[in-house]
Amino acid sequence: MAKTPSSPIATSKPSKLAKKPVVKEAEAAPAEQPVAEEKAPVKVAPKVRPEATDEKTEITIEKKLIALYNLQQVDSQIDKIRIIRGELPLEVQDLEDEIAGLETRIENYNQETEAMERSITEKKNAVKDALAMIKKYEEQQMNVRNNREYDSLTKEIEYQNLEIQLAEKRTREYQANLEMKKEEIEHYEKQLNDRKNDLEIKRNELDDIIAETEKEENELIKVSENNTQFIEERLLTAYSRIRKNARNGLAVVQIERDACGGCFNKIPPQHQLDIRMHKKIIVCEYCGRILVDDGIVNAIH
Repeated sequence: MAKTPSSPIATSKPSKLAKKPVVKEAEAAPAEQPVAEEKAPVKVAPKVRPEATDEKTEITIEKKLIALYNLQQVDSQIDKIRIIRGELPLEVQDLEDEIAGLETRIENYNQETEAMERSITEKKNAVKDALAMIKKYEEQQMNVRNNREYDSLTKEIEYQNLEIQLAEKRTREYQANLEMKKEEIEHYEKQLNDRKNDLEIKRNELDDIIAETEKEENELIKVSENNTQFIEERLLTAYSRIRKNARNGLAVVQIERDACGGCFNKIPPQHQLDIRMHKKIIVCEYCGRILVDDGIVNAIH
């Protein structure tokens, strides 16, 4: 009888202990579900972004092509305005260089003439000194005590006479050169005045032409600067290099009759298709000019 009541008590205790872990598992299960739900949207988001960047790249390249073609049209108009001036800027520059050369030459001649005049003055003074020495020696000859002193003074007088002759010869040479230099200076001064008059006329003509086209040119330059905002530095450098090397200043040309508008070489159909897609900037494989299609040209007009 004593063993029967102890058995239900022993079985009841483990039943309570068994229920506790069940409750913990039920409480832990809902805590894991929100963690899985939070990670799911993070994996899906990056898949949408590359598509948006591709569209922006296509639009940007198309805008660059439009800006490049518009820049080419504006620069061509500026070139036409500058062609109207003709050779006047170069003629003005040549006249300015020639005038500077003439002024330098005249200045050098003036310095040479001043040096010759100083030399002539020195030779004339040398002649005066020699004459004074001759007079002195002649006076001393009157008071000599022997023939030896007389011969010595005679030789000094002869030497001074030779110095006078040499000085007079040099004086005549300097005077002849001086006259030639003065004639050349007069010639170059007259030529300088003529060149200055020509320069004034050419400058007035150039200023008149510039005054007529300056306003239009400045407006076109502003438009050109606005177009460069849509073009990156690398493309601007390539554009400037192509324009510099091209004879007609065309760096961006339109496709005309399936050929390059710059060198007129045929363009393969695949290249024409790539040009019409506006996905990348394509250049002519013969002349290196940037090629655009009718779509870019019509977008400007």
